[in-house]
Amino acid sequence: MKWEENVRKVVPYVPGEQPNRPDMVKLNTNECPYPPAPGVEKVMREFDYSKLRLYPDTQATALAEALAEYYGVKKEQVFVGVGSDDVLAMSFLTFFNSDRPILFPDITYSFYDVWAELFKIPYKTIPLSEDFRIVPEDYKVENGGVIFPNPNAPTGILESLDHIEEIIKANQDVVVIVDEAYIDFGGESALPLLEKYENVLVVQTFSKSRAMAGSRIGFAIGNEKLISYLNDAKFSFNSYTMDSLTIQLGAAAVKDDEYFKEITGKVVKTREWTKEELKKLGFSFEDSKSNFIFATHKERKAEDIFNYLKSKDIFVRYFKKPRIDNYLRISIGTDKEMEILIRELTAYLKGAEND
Repeated sequence: MKWEENVRKVVPYVPGEQPNRPDMVKLNTNECPYPPAPGVEKVMREFDYSKLRLYPDTQATALAEALAEYYGVKKEQVFVGVGSDDVLAMSFLTFFNSDRPILFPDITYSFYDVWAELFKIPYKTIPLSEDFRIVPEDYKVENGGVIFPNPNAPTGILESLDHIEEIIKANQDVVVIVDEAYIDFGGESALPLLEKYENVLVVQTFSKSRAMAGSRIGFAIGNEKLISYLNDAKFSFNSYTMDSLTIQLGAAAVKDDEYFKEITGKVVKTREWTKEELKKLGFSFEDSKSNFIFATHKERKAEDIFNYLKSKDIFVRYFKKPRIDNYLRISIGTDKEMEILIRELTAYLKGAEND
């Protein structure tokens, strides 16, 4: 059909399954296993629904100010979007606009190449090392921009701030985006580097550590000029991206730092327990500093384990891709959920021995 000749065709990002079954154990999308902060519930209960007849604040001022205060920056250094995916997509559109390829790891968040294809941005994937580390030397080449997660996804590996700075220092003529979706589970943020480098954008999300994946809140912090450019692109696309209720919910979540630290601490504690139990069962993995573990088994195929767990209504993530097709990404749930996972893995592995 002739009209199809002018259609923009892309291969879309495929998220983890979103099943809705009673008593399932859902460990495949890195959601927080705990509810949002109590203040979030209070805002929902007291929200005046009649205000929904009005357009929301285009600047999401209440949320931007709460974030600025929490992270010790100016409000003008904060950009708010509908989930970090929205923030990252807008950043691709705004900052990656040259004929030179942008750079990101070959094993990383699988939305990066989708956005590059969608916006027709040339790109080059840089192989991780054999042990899944980012090699700074490989990013010291001519490029149109750099982006990578820290900790990386789906590996969960955290790079040191010195490691990150080495990449930034070598790429001061382009924008470098540090995607910190999982930084709150044991990592050191690159935010201090903003004082030294005006070309760095740090992106975070409320979907993991702040337990608000369903509200879709993401944000970026950077130099005021970077944020100004981001806002120009955003307001040229859609001025009213975040609804009035979500703005208030997000601000309430940021203000409850005690609860934030409590639930991230619980996730970290459960993660470390799960690591030890997986090791006992013959799994191996690099040290994760995220809210998931990227594991492989010395004898059993990841795909077989994935299918067995799925038959038991336990959902983990399996990527059928080169280099990682024998790994499972296991999100950290509650203690009870992880105990169920370990019990079923034990049963499967014992059964496999007897086959």
